[in-house]
Amino acid sequence: MALHFVLDEATTAGPGEVVVLTGAEAHHAASVRRVRVGEEVTVGDGRGAWLSGRCESVAPREVVVRVESRSDAAAPRPRIVLVQALAKGDRDELAIQAATELGVDEIVPWQAARSVSRWDAAKAEKGRARWGTIVREAAKQAHRAWIPEIAPLVTTAQLVARAEASRTLVLEPTGSERLTGADLGAEERDVVLVVGPEGGIALEELERLAAAGAGIVRLGESVLRTSTAGPAALAVVSAALGRW
Repeated sequence: MALHFVLDEATTAGPGEVVVLTGAEAHHAASVRRVRVGEEVTVGDGRGAWLSGRCESVAPREVVVRVESRSDAAAPRPRIVLVQALAKGDRDELAIQAATELGVDEIVPWQAARSVSRWDAAKAEKGRARWGTIVREAAKQAHRAWIPEIAPLVTTAQLVARAEASRTLVLEPTGSERLTGADLGAEERDVVLVVGPEGGIALEELERLAAAGAGIVRLGESVLRTSTAGPAALAVVSAALGRW
């Protein structure tokens, strides 16, 4: 399989034209992956474009690829959204990395009541940027045509408002319904999976989300970590939607 790289911006380039990797991506291609002139690679823009071509010139600051073919992948519908509560250590980061590899379409950081990690305004900006970097690299590793969006940090009140407009499923070990039996709703409606922090989702939050129409569902009989619950649920939903 050819090495895959990602452009910083959307591209309209087609066969016979060139695209140019610059900055960190050019350095990665030239110095880390050591691509060579004439080598076949694939290049995406993270917004559906998928280009195949060969390297015409290679340098740490600029890699030029001559496009030989192009295809455009449609955005998945319905979208699968992961709402990941902030967690201590790197557990939330492990969750979003795996979820990206598994096909999530949007990731929403959530400041849950029991989140040990807290993001103020400045930290939220840095945290979102870091999550974006993790997601971009995971999407590149997985050869995804679409890179998931990282939404701004949400409060519980904002999450409740979103639950009213989408098919929201809250992952909770005490839920009376299994995720495998949940109704995923209308075809074009987002499926939103909500994962709590290490200490679980507070009872008040569960009640508010349920009142907004969210389903409270469980994954089997075991209690999963916040780093594994989202990816596990994503696999179940992807199969149910026919993605897998």
